[in-house]
Amino acid sequence: MATPARRRRTGGTRRPATGPRRRTARRRTREAAGQRVIGAVLILATALAAIREYPVTTGIVAALALAAAVLVRRVRTGRIRLPLLRATGRADFTHSIAAYQHMTGTQFEHAIADLARRDPAVRSATVAGGANDRALDVLVQLADGRRIAVQCKRYAPSHRVGAPVIYAVNGTYRAYHRCDHALIVTTSAFTQDAQRANAELDHPLRLVDGRALGRWVSGGRPPWST
Repeated sequence: MATPARRRRTGGTRRPATGPRRRTARRRTREAAGQRVIGAVLILATALAAIREYPVTTGIVAALALAAAVLVRRVRTGRIRLPLLRATGRADFTHSIAAYQHMTGTQFEHAIADLARRDPAVRSATVAGGANDRALDVLVQLADGRRIAVQCKRYAPSHRVGAPVIYAVNGTYRAYHRCDHALIVTTSAFTQDAQRANAELDHPLRLVDGRALGRWVSGGRPPWST
């Protein structure tokens, strides 16, 4: 007989405890809703006062805010694609030279091909690097018919491109690849011997070091148009 009595007392002490909690939760909900209403009223009053005092400025700000909201919505829904990722699945690292230096050699070749395709004068840019590529990593074909051989050297800043690369590219881009011009693109720089060897050629190559690549990436003219 003692057990049922104990259960009734225990049950009786649990039910009343839920009442104050629910009332407290409801009170907090009402307070939060009231604060939101007050905030909305203050914002509306401030906006109306600004419209009366500065109608032109307020209209411009409102138009800019609306345009920004529409842009954000379209980006989120996929109607507008930002040029940070390409459909090929490769990240477009053209916004950062440092990112180029963290690529593999193959990724760098594809990034340079993607960069070349940004030029309306380019008909095609094909990655041709690999074993026995004979100093050709990317083949660029311009709309005017010219063919350009591109050698890509993704090097650390302390590793510069030497003269042997100049001789290798110069020896193949016309005779073997039948290109009209050749350029070497690197994330680093060229040694003095490389620059001297290039200057002594009958048809010097176009050398694009890290700084020149940065200007190209930032919207500068491509090497074949300078």
